[in-house]
Amino acid sequence: MSTRSPAKLEVRNATTGDIPGILSLIGRVYAAYPGVENYTPGMIRGQINNFPAGQFVALYEGEVVGYCAASRIDEHVALAPHDWESITGNGFGSRHDPTGDWLYGYEMAVDSKQRGLRIGKRLYEARRALCERLELKGIVFAGRMPNYRRNRNKVDGPVDYVEKVREGKIKDPVIGFQLSNGFEPIGVLENYLPEDKASMAMAAHMVWRNPYVDPDEPPTHRVPRDIESVRLATCQLQARAVKDFDEFIRNVEYFVDVAASYECDFICFPELCSLSLLSFERKKLSPMEAIDRLTDHRQPLVDALSDMALRYNINIVGGSHPTRTDDGDIQNVAYVCLRDGSVHAQEKLHPTPNEAYWWKIKGGDSVDVIQTDIGPVGVLICYDSEFPELARRLVDEGARIIFVPFCTDNRQGYMRVRYCAQARAIENQCFVVMSGNVGNLPGVDNMDIQYAQSAIITPCDFPFARDGIAAEASENIEALTIADVNLADLTWARAEGTVRNLTDRRFDLYRIDWTQGPRPDGQQVPSRAPMESKGPGGG
Repeated sequence: MSTRSPAKLEVRNATTGDIPGILSLIGRVYAAYPGVENYTPGMIRGQINNFPAGQFVALYEGEVVGYCAASRIDEHVALAPHDWESITGNGFGSRHDPTGDWLYGYEMAVDSKQRGLRIGKRLYEARRALCERLELKGIVFAGRMPNYRRNRNKVDGPVDYVEKVREGKIKDPVIGFQLSNGFEPIGVLENYLPEDKASMAMAAHMVWRNPYVDPDEPPTHRVPRDIESVRLATCQLQARAVKDFDEFIRNVEYFVDVAASYECDFICFPELCSLSLLSFERKKLSPMEAIDRLTDHRQPLVDALSDMALRYNINIVGGSHPTRTDDGDIQNVAYVCLRDGSVHAQEKLHPTPNEAYWWKIKGGDSVDVIQTDIGPVGVLICYDSEFPELARRLVDEGARIIFVPFCTDNRQGYMRVRYCAQARAIENQCFVVMSGNVGNLPGVDNMDIQYAQSAIITPCDFPFARDGIAAEASENIEALTIADVNLADLTWARAEGTVRNLTDRRFDLYRIDWTQGPRPDGQQVPSRAPMESKGPGGG
């Protein structure tokens, strides 16, 4: 009987489950380069989500010991002067162009303890095989020049340095390795990575040309008009008094059941929909007493939603729930319960002035995509949708659907959220699902009156609905609104649409710099007290 032991070394495409190992590896590698910072988890997540085929890991006995990242890039961008920030989309790999005719490598990290296994060479071979399979013109990247600073007095500038390395007169471990793997220099990129002091911010512009592609033949790469159908449901829920927790859950489950019967992949509920749980309190509660009651309901609510997601085989964006979180802060949190049993929390980053003043709600610290069986999605709770940098962050991480649970008390507030949601769909070429409350709940602060017209919004281009609206509910009535959307239309629009908002960003002029956490003093900018009601103000 033949037996086979498991492989010790494996090279494969990276997945989001590899992110901790990748970050650990890069942290070890970058320790040798003072001033060069590690990626954030969101950056690695974006690299994988934006071009899964281009990211590779090497694992030795289950541990990540090598990582390389690449995007497809147009020739006029890849071969022109550029820097690391602009070519990588600030490290998220969001500059990826599905019609690009070159494979651009922007990261290669190998554990120094495993260099004898030729992991770097194996990763290069995987990248080269991808280039050949996609019939691209070749591979291009910017290589570090780590011995340049110590040898700068021996050469007439960086171009001369690269040439002398090529001639064997000066040794450079990085350029030498790349030359030995069939790459050739076509120039030097100045100020490519300012943090790279050993290279004096210089990088060798290296290429490998695919011998199976005629360089003079015009590229024919087109994005196929595939079908990646997703069925979305938005629940415009009526605020109503309930006699106990179980009655509220039955009301929610009714709509989950209906959406599941239509085989929806997602259902989204409104912001603050759980405030109906305050309707059966026997006495008038102060804002802090109300928060304490809602905190008591948090875990039973999450458990019930998670159970529904599993039983009905549907992903549930459970609106939002004001609660005192484990760190003691009062926050407005959206709980996303997936049909695989996992539960995710997204805090509202920007509480409205009313929320901050009356409820003492604080904003959360981060916004990141949530990995689902349909792909990465994002959640922006109401007012957060009015800050375009948040949606851009989610799309950079790979989101193609953004859910916006909202709660607005009048038409002006609703229109702020609606117009901003439409803008986010256009500027990010993504789908946006809005879900709001209707009706009123006397005796419960923040639910006095409601105004909503929930909608499923699309970009505005040929593959999409005429007005950029896949479906919308009637105003101010309880309703479940369902629409099919095609995620492949987004891929096409981003690469070949009438306008290409993501591709055409001016990375050379502006970027969003995300901090690693909240303000050092732990404080947020205070909001001025509202002049009148305790209503949410809404968006």
